[in-house]
Amino acid sequence: MPTHPYAILEAPSTLGLATAGVERLPDQLLDLGLAERIQARHAERLAVPAKEPTPDPETGILNARAIAAWSPKLADAVEAVLAAGEFPVVLGGDCTIVLGSMLAFRRRGRYGLFFIDGNADFFQPEAEPNGEGASMDLALVTGYGPSHLTDIEGRSPLVRPEDAVAFAYRDHKDQEEYGSQPLPNELKAIDLPAVRALGIEAAAREAVDHLTREELDGFFIHLDADCLDDAIMPAVDFRMPGGLSWDELGAALRVALASGKAVGIEITIYNPRLDEDGSAGRDLADVLATTLGTAAP
Repeated sequence: MPTHPYAILEAPSTLGLATAGVERLPDQLLDLGLAERIQARHAERLAVPAKEPTPDPETGILNARAIAAWSPKLADAVEAVLAAGEFPVVLGGDCTIVLGSMLAFRRRGRYGLFFIDGNADFFQPEAEPNGEGASMDLALVTGYGPSHLTDIEGRSPLVRPEDAVAFAYRDHKDQEEYGSQPLPNELKAIDLPAVRALGIEAAAREAVDHLTREELDGFFIHLDADCLDDAIMPAVDFRMPGGLSWDELGAALRVALASGKAVGIEITIYNPRLDEDGSAGRDLADVLATTLGTAAP
């Protein structure tokens, strides 16, 4: 379990999306009492650069230069929390915030990534129809893509492919339709059908066993709200049928936190604008408060 107190960082970036709304994620979860429920210090809210209306001409990625410039600022904020002896809880934002989060740990050593997401997020720019970095973030963070987003501070890859686990993704049809590059063989993949076949506890243990190998200094948790079943989490920009239940997500997080090797977590993509009655946000806050609060020292 985490042996350090929690500190919340607000990283309300939508630089990886053509749309807006996920920048309200931190406000919504904080309004629902997340900080108090996990006894977290509020560390910082990062300012985010303005968005460009058209993709970067060199890479075809929206806001590519802004993402590259902003990610080290998020990394600095994460490092400040770590230096204070705290466990960072990063409230996004879209999935490109993983570049800043993992840059902080890449500066410090060799860390793994528990990537809990409804999408594999391994598109290359030429196959992503909207140029959205939020569909490419697992590729970028593991060193696949344009160098100024994969090689930030000359530290590519920010996490080695063999040190990442893609967990519970279910976007196989979209990968095929748009021609996403496949996940590299060395990147451990436990998709939603595999989670169902193994059972959530066994699947999470398999992921965490991979991320607690002796050569790793710890692992970071990336949580995208679209990993959840569309029936209970409709407040995401790109909807797909199926997904994890609240109990399954809680179980996966408990296994990860119980390992004692988790070093931080980020929450992304929940869009309060799409949460008409607020129920999805309340349930998300509940599962985070229950799992993180139970694991608190």
